[in-house]
Amino acid sequence: MIKIANAPCSWGALEFDLGGKAPDYVQVLNEIAETGYAGTELGDWGFMPTDPEKLSREIHRRNLVLLGAFVPVFLKDPASHQGGIEVAVRTARLMAAVEDRVPFIVLADENGRVPQRTKNAGRVTPEMGLSDAEWQIYAEGATKVAEAVKKEAGLRTAFHHHCAGYVETPAEIAKLMSLTDPGILGLVFDCGHYRFGGGDAVEGLRKYSKRVWHFHFKDYDPGVGEQVAKNEWDYFQAVRQGVFCELGKGEVDFPSLMKELEKVEYDGWGVVEQDVLPGMGKPKESAKRNRDYICSLGY
Repeated sequence: MIKIANAPCSWGALEFDLGGKAPDYVQVLNEIAETGYAGTELGDWGFMPTDPEKLSREIHRRNLVLLGAFVPVFLKDPASHQGGIEVAVRTARLMAAVEDRVPFIVLADENGRVPQRTKNAGRVTPEMGLSDAEWQIYAEGATKVAEAVKKEAGLRTAFHHHCAGYVETPAEIAKLMSLTDPGILGLVFDCGHYRFGGGDAVEGLRKYSKRVWHFHFKDYDPGVGEQVAKNEWDYFQAVRQGVFCELGKGEVDFPSLMKELEKVEYDGWGVVEQDVLPGMGKPKESAKRNRDYICSLGY
């Protein structure tokens, strides 16, 4: 049975600044537990305590499980690889001290760094992508991070495809997966980002089900998506306008996605990631509605 968690980004604690002040980790953890979730991701380094004993107390006294941490690395640039490895290993060691072998490093591109990709999120073309030589560097960097995390902390690493980065479209995801070892690097399947990136989430999950080590619940509002294209909004404007809406209010086919997860006997975590959505009420209320929706699916 899939286990359901939420993440600090649903309270506005994001790896990039969309404006406004996010609540502190105490409020976030309290509200994750109060709204019926069983686990949490770490959030950016320093958002939660970085002392293992204190972090363990904060997580476990609320009967939560720490299950992952988002680590962005500018993988296109080989000069960024070593720094990325160091951050990933540091983060993995902290999580392993709290939760042993359960958590993942959620590796991603440094999304939002490249103006062309950020401006054209949801409508990138092949010409905006990596060259063959750059793909090799990118894949080598991801592999190095995953190998170091496994060696130094005993944890696995899964890659998070993400709009406004270099692995956004179905073709780009397929390219990275083809260049990396499925025994070393898994996939974080994010159904909202897959749809925003131009794919059908059910087809994508079916294609990669054997490689999915981590699953993100995220919905996609097609009406906002149309406005993104019409107005040429960048990624951050799209998020501010609510392109990732509450679960069940967009067009992602969650009932079919859950059936696909059942078919492969997926027993990992499903994490709600809604990002911060201005005008949609308080994060705790959204978290409760999202949890209720997942409960309506039988989970």
